[in-house]
Amino acid sequence: MKADNNRITPKNWLVTLIMIPVVSFLVPIVFFGRRFGRPPYFTVQVYITTFITTSVIWVGNQIIMQWARRAFPQFEATGKRLLVQSLVMLLFTLIATNSLGYLLKDYCDFLNGEYPLKLSDVIIDSNAAALFCTLTVVAIYEGGYFMQELRRSVEEKEMFKRESLHAQLNALKTQVNPHFLFNNLNTLCSLIPENPKHAVDFVQQLSKVYRHILEVKDAKSICLQDELEVLNAYTFLLKTRFDKNLEVNINIPHEKMQQKIVPLSLQLLMENAIKHNIVSAEKPLHINIFTQNGSLVVSNNLQIKHQLHESTGIGLNNIRNRYKLLSNVPVDVSESETNFTVSIPLIDN
Repeated sequence: MKADNNRITPKNWLVTLIMIPVVSFLVPIVFFGRRFGRPPYFTVQVYITTFITTSVIWVGNQIIMQWARRAFPQFEATGKRLLVQSLVMLLFTLIATNSLGYLLKDYCDFLNGEYPLKLSDVIIDSNAAALFCTLTVVAIYEGGYFMQELRRSVEEKEMFKRESLHAQLNALKTQVNPHFLFNNLNTLCSLIPENPKHAVDFVQQLSKVYRHILEVKDAKSICLQDELEVLNAYTFLLKTRFDKNLEVNINIPHEKMQQKIVPLSLQLLMENAIKHNIVSAEKPLHINIFTQNGSLVVSNNLQIKHQLHESTGIGLNNIRNRYKLLSNVPVDVSESETNFTVSIPLIDN
């Protein structure tokens, strides 16, 4: 699960509550030379002034960082986010520091005390201290953010690997299942006495499909040309079974043949179309396979079959999860009143 890095968590608040008093204590000593027991003294007024300024700068910059992460949520846009974030934080820090310095100058008594400072020195030291506070905020929260993103990236990669193996196994089970085998054996039994030659062809195509399943079960991707060759064998089995009640149209340009897709994805999508739709002489099923905008599209006319059990969507989820390992382009699923369409990305070599 992706962590919400834009929200102020209890851990963030704990860091804020600890660091603001610490930084407020260090700034007068490091930047203004304040000491305990000798002048210029570290007084309560000095600490309160620094505490107020540090709190405003710290919390304000924290809010700016959260805004920047919402505005540029993609990790790939980190460079742009850091540039915009840095400019806004710098502008805010300078405005807040000098405005608060002007409002609190009499209370802090930097200019008129027993050991007064020059106005130019106060401005320089105040802005230097404010920039130090801002850099501390950036170091703490950006460091934590990048560590969290790195950990999430590693966890997601491991999760996708597990999902890929599970998806490949499910894809194999989806094709090599008793129901699928039972239907094809029934078709074969009816062919043998009526048309022995067709029965031989049927066995050869069935063998080709099963051999392909075994060969690609561990592959992450496969050339579209190779997948289409097996899809033709798979289509032959389906057409033998449904005859004219099923129509499959494949229109793929030759230049797309060497691009890659996830193995068995076309068979899964065709199997889903037949599983969930009526295929009959009165309502023939039309499946169209073509390329569009860098994707392979599988579309069928929608004539939903009434089923006892609602679809679990396992087939589509398997395809989605396997594509996450290979492409940043998501699998697109759309449904209209007349058609169900799935677009899967074509992957360049």
